[in-house]
Amino acid sequence: MDKVVTSALEAVRDIPDGATILAGGFGLCGIPESCIRALRELGQKDLTFVSNNCGVDDFGLGILLQNRQIKKMISSYVGENKEFERQYLAGELEVELTPQGTLAERIRAGGAGIPAFYTPTGVHTAVSDGGMPVLYAKDGSVAKQSEKKEVRQFDGKDYVLERAIVGDYAIVKAHKGDRHGNLVFRHTSANFNPMMATAAKITIAEVEELVPVGELDPAQIHTPGIYVQRIFQGPSYEKRIERRTVRPRPTA
Repeated sequence: MDKVVTSALEAVRDIPDGATILAGGFGLCGIPESCIRALRELGQKDLTFVSNNCGVDDFGLGILLQNRQIKKMISSYVGENKEFERQYLAGELEVELTPQGTLAERIRAGGAGIPAFYTPTGVHTAVSDGGMPVLYAKDGSVAKQSEKKEVRQFDGKDYVLERAIVGDYAIVKAHKGDRHGNLVFRHTSANFNPMMATAAKITIAEVEELVPVGELDPAQIHTPGIYVQRIFQGPSYEKRIERRTVRPRPTA
């Protein structure tokens, strides 16, 4: 089945206001740049994004924050975006913080059809006990806080129950893909992308190189096309680095 669409705009045009979207990437590595720009152009509102982080102020998911399109973030790290901080503390953005490994497993479980699982991560902390600010009121008080989670003991050790995550849409970025939606990721750009591709009702993949069916080595495919509903080749990729730390080259 040919799953190719002509552009990012065509791929994401039917995403409605209020949708829950899984966005691949880690930091700015492997993010679906074209889909994010298309969403900004189309202007969908009240979106919930599941992503390890929220880009930076002027790149990645940060541009959707600037455009006030994101209602809620489910993330594990949010320290690179000043606008994120401002909106959160001003009561304009809901934030559900999740330990990074737990976030990955919640997504993996969603793709595997597992509704929930137990983990020792975060047990007897605010992760399990609740009380973390999810949404602030305009006066700075806490309008909504995280709920207490079930804790059970197995073999003498306490574990907290975590719910799986399933999105309405997933937007992922791969190095190569074919017209049937089979995907190959390159090095660390795999990160959250493969598991997110499995955990949504509709998965949209953008690739650097779109190849004919049969060109990809089956043994090298990371995400089978059965998980992908739409695919397109992105026009170009900036692949920006969040924070470049360099020092002068020593002279002889």
